[in-house]
Amino acid sequence: MMKKEDLRIIFMGTPEFAVETLRALVENGYQVVAVVTQPDKPVGRHGSVLQPSPVKQFSVQHGLPVLQPAKMKDPDFVEQLRSYHANLQVVVAFRMLPEVVWGMPEYGTFNVHAALLPQYRGAAPINWAVINGETETGVTTFFLDHDIDTGRIIMQKRFAVPDDADVEYVYDGLMHLGAEICLETLELIVAADGHPEATAQDDSQFTVLNAQLKPAPKIFKETCEIDWHMAAKQVYDFVRGLSPYPGAWTTLVNGEGKKTVLKIFKTRKTGRACSEPEAINVEGKHLYIGTADEELEILELQMEGKKRMSAADFLNGMREKIKNEIIFHSKYNK
Repeated sequence: MMKKEDLRIIFMGTPEFAVETLRALVENGYQVVAVVTQPDKPVGRHGSVLQPSPVKQFSVQHGLPVLQPAKMKDPDFVEQLRSYHANLQVVVAFRMLPEVVWGMPEYGTFNVHAALLPQYRGAAPINWAVINGETETGVTTFFLDHDIDTGRIIMQKRFAVPDDADVEYVYDGLMHLGAEICLETLELIVAADGHPEATAQDDSQFTVLNAQLKPAPKIFKETCEIDWHMAAKQVYDFVRGLSPYPGAWTTLVNGEGKKTVLKIFKTRKTGRACSEPEAINVEGKHLYIGTADEELEILELQMEGKKRMSAADFLNGMREKIKNEIIFHSKYNK
């Protein structure tokens, strides 16, 4: 009968999201023989300072060996990985692995993914779930195979998404839920002597149910531009799905024709009819913008070079004539 001490685990991850799971492994007495994370990232004005990943910082503090390969197929790295004689690998928020890596351990490699697979396969599942207005998401553990996020599912845990939740709230909730499901998955693996039951993902069930499989591709700056010609609910979800990072943005044009990028962090649905998309309505300290079907109130925003602020403070800082002349531009009508 296997015991938890029999597992020799290599952990792979990079951001803060992965630290919570690594901490759970360490605090619950699992044997983490090495940690793999991204190379230190150049930061600062001239890129002269190297910033270690959150996972590396935690690992160093707890005396865990750290590997930082530039290329996962590098023969020297593969041999170094093999030298730890791990029989299981755990992956959280890391890059795609080649088969020579994920296929190495006796008990395989499982990933903690921040979505209910097969929905939201890809690099940004939390953002896209909120952008699409989901009322529920979750975490999944699954064994890695040749294609991204398609392996056999071991476990899933669900997480409710309130209508006013932004990405920060969901990220934090799934980060802790991810640590929980990892520990429960390890318990299953131990109880099953290294070979727990796992279910193949079946995409065909969505065809039968006439449902849509939604992807979660990487998000770029251009992805984050607001289209005010969408329905208010879509814009509302889009903003909270990118708040606080990387932030939904739009282009502000003042009465003199000067353009400024403006990030929008928080809005409120009003149910009030509007004249047209992008139409500005300023009432006292309240700023409203038209969408395809109703006005949205802008609650928190940030101008280039300024701090995040309330819409009231934004309006207070503007001259009256500009307040009446500002317009917003959407990618829809460029």
